[in-house]
Amino acid sequence: MADPSRQKPTQVKIDSDGIMTGQEEKAKLAVIIDDFGNGQKGTQEMLNLPVKITVAVMPFLPTSKKDAEAAHRHGHDVIIHMPMEPKKGRSSWLGPGAILSSLTDEEIRQRMEEAIDSIPYAVGLNNHMGSKITGDERGMSIVLDVCRARGLFFIDSKTNYHSVVGKLAVEKGMPSIANDIFLDDIHAVQHVSKQLQTAAQQAEERTFCIAIGHVGVYGIRTAEALKKSIPELQKKVEFVGISDLVREHSSWRPKPLRAY
Repeated sequence: MADPSRQKPTQVKIDSDGIMTGQEEKAKLAVIIDDFGNGQKGTQEMLNLPVKITVAVMPFLPTSKKDAEAAHRHGHDVIIHMPMEPKKGRSSWLGPGAILSSLTDEEIRQRMEEAIDSIPYAVGLNNHMGSKITGDERGMSIVLDVCRARGLFFIDSKTNYHSVVGKLAVEKGMPSIANDIFLDDIHAVQHVSKQLQTAAQQAEERTFCIAIGHVGVYGIRTAEALKKSIPELQKKVEFVGISDLVREHSSWRPKPLRAY
């Protein structure tokens, strides 16, 4: 999204004697929580966190609209967690409306449009699974074209280290945004807490970090680790929504949210 080697921005303040002083702004940490939309464990705990997060909602599921609306009410960013074909894994994990390599160009566009229309307050998308599609130039080009036309950005969850998303985004004049670290690749509170510390350290080293966790079978553990870690982490970083990072570190200016 931006050059990681850049210097931390300086915030100018006026002291009690009227003298300007420079103070480094805190590094930014954007935590994205995937897999909302199906009443998963940890949903309410995540929504109730005392900091801003980004709620990634899968489309066309029983609580998709409800979760998006609740996230917006709580002041969190909402993005669409778009199901996309993986190289391997159970197709049953994808959920409805997935982007598949077998679809025609028009079918991909239609599924993207329907997903965007189904999730209120969405400012962007990221991929659910998707290791095959994020490496497919044809499919991702169509996905990004629809995002751009609808004023949404795309966050690459980095399920494929040979992803073409970043390259295509730059070619299309869109921000290149990608996940830096998964928080709950091991489902234990201690591990999630350690990953959060690593994410905060990365943020301090290069001004921001994007981290992904999940609701689901072990969602309560991830939420617990987050809640416990927040007071200490706030001494080092500021929790922000993903749209805050996009505005700060790119020239992309998304369209205003529609009224719902």
